[in-house]
Amino acid sequence: MKKLMIAVCMFFTSIASNVYADGHGNIKMGIILGFTGPIESLTPAMAASAELAFSEASDSGSLLGGKKIKVERADSTCVDSAAATSAAEGLVSNGVVAIMGADCSGVTGAIASNVAVPNGVVMISPSATSPGLTTLEDKGYFFRTAPSDARGGQILANITKDRGVKSVAITYTNNDYGKGLADVYKAAVEAHGIKVTTTAAHEDGKADYAAEVATLASAGGDAVAVIGYLDQGGKGIIQGSLDSGAFDTFILSDGMIGDSLTDNFGKALNKSFGSIPGSTGKGAGVFAKVAKAGGIDSSGPYTGESYDAAALITLAMQAGGKADRATIQKNVMSVANAPGTKIYPGQLKKALDLLSKGKAVNYEGATGVEFTDVGEAFGSFLEKEIKGGKFKTKKQR
Repeated sequence: MKKLMIAVCMFFTSIASNVYADGHGNIKMGIILGFTGPIESLTPAMAASAELAFSEASDSGSLLGGKKIKVERADSTCVDSAAATSAAEGLVSNGVVAIMGADCSGVTGAIASNVAVPNGVVMISPSATSPGLTTLEDKGYFFRTAPSDARGGQILANITKDRGVKSVAITYTNNDYGKGLADVYKAAVEAHGIKVTTTAAHEDGKADYAAEVATLASAGGDAVAVIGYLDQGGKGIIQGSLDSGAFDTFILSDGMIGDSLTDNFGKALNKSFGSIPGSTGKGAGVFAKVAKAGGIDSSGPYTGESYDAAALITLAMQAGGKADRATIQKNVMSVANAPGTKIYPGQLKKALDLLSKGKAVNYEGATGVEFTDVGEAFGSFLEKEIKGGKFKTKKQR
């Protein structure tokens, strides 16, 4: 009987110790992004960038004595909170130790509040930027490598002023991201003395945006600020504006910047500009080379932030010496910020080896990672303009 009880205890101990591993002892990791929906053209490169970091850590042979990471993807849809929550529940029930994602602010908040935080699962979003997420009741489980729109809206307003725009109409996608950024941007441009002729929401998923464009046109303005999504309503607003001649200059939020927009409209957008989180620093250049070697186009939005989010998860596990949820939560901040040896893309083995020896690392990554006390990136921004029908980076802001 005693031997039987010992065997039973050992069995359950084994189950507990492997709850976050598959049948081969791999560490389970979740990636949840909008593989369908209004930014679906952006997410393949974002997911591939995160998987590049996970693979780099796995292939190093240094992650927790040679552990491997197995990634499970899920679709956030970007806009359907119920579907996103259900998808995240699937990841958590399958035993992922952490989640890289989500992407859009509304679904990110829903997943964090309803799934991740109650289950003690760390989420690191590469692209959720709503100011409302700063005060999310997350118990220390939510982080983001993208900066808040509280800063992003100010940067976009500064660029608008510097470009000589005197009046602007604003349209925004009717969700947390759109309204939050529109509110910040409106206040900031008005503080610069720029006239806001109207502020109007638009709904995604419509076949025609003639009515919305007519409202914007009747108010007038040197340009229209389109705060939305490049594969959905924002694209429709631009199409309607160009077709009717209402506007030919568009001020673009981060969700509007991507090659699918210029592929559609080309040189018709040559007067347009915008901003996205990003950097021209050392890490960005290193990441471009690492991504290219991995067959990834790093020029799209939030690719560097996605790599960084995944890298931080792997380093947090190594810092605590365990592949479990509580360990990741406890150690993310310590590997993200100084003090410690600066770590850039392609140097995860170096970081893992240092951590295994009890040394500190300061992960700079692709985007110059530095977290505030609530676990979100201070961040820098890239001023983007369209020339010759293509997005070009003018400078870092």
